[in-house]
This record gives sequence, structure tokens and C-alpha cells, in this order.
Amino acid sequence: MDSLIQRLKALSSAEDFLQFFGVPFDDRVVHVNRLHILKRFYQYLHKAEGLAGLDDVELFRRYRELLVQAYQDFVHSTPAKEKVFKVFQDADGTQHVALSSLREGLAERRAARAAR
Repeated sequence: MDSLIQRLKALSSAEDFLQFFGVPFDDRVVHVNRLHILKRFYQYLHKAEGLAGLDDVELFRRYRELLVQAYQDFVHSTPAKEKVFKVFQDADGTQHVALSSLREGLAERRAARAAR
């Protein structure tokens, strides 16, 4: 029989993980947040202590708890608030471009067109 870790390697989507662990979920929540849920689950796994010595049954239980927690984060919040990915961590998801760099880029484009 395959170990839990080997079985997990065959899963690829958030839906696969939620179904495997028997976690009830709303398709609408997962559709919008699937990558965020998986990334948060990964973060929780790496922060969790004491997983190394567990048998597959107990490991399944702990992984399921962490997946439920990751899923619930996005049931009650948004990706922008949770800031799982770098784009949301940097400047609260907004990018700032200096006006001077826009002017320089425009000048370079004009010069390139004139040279043609």
C-alpha cells in the first residue's frame, strides 16, 4: 500500500486535495482561490511541528486540519487581505511607476520611431 506522501504526489488541484481529505467545499470559493488555498496549505505544512514522527493515519488527520484551516482562510477573507502571494505582499497589491520613467519610456519610443 502506498504511503500517504506517495498518494499526495498524485494530486494536482485544490479540488483534488479537498476531495482526498474529505473536506466539504464551495466550488465558488475554490474556483477563485484555488492557488491561494494550496499555497496557504503549503505554508501551514512547513510551519507545523511534530509531523515527522507521525504514522499515516495521524499524519492524514493533521494534514486535513491544516487544509481545512487554509480553505477557511479564504471562505472568510480575500486573497488581497491574506497576502499569500508576493504581488499582494508588495505595496498591498498595487504597483507604483514613477512619472519620470514613463516620460523616459515615451521619449525612447518616439526616438525609435523617428529612426525608422
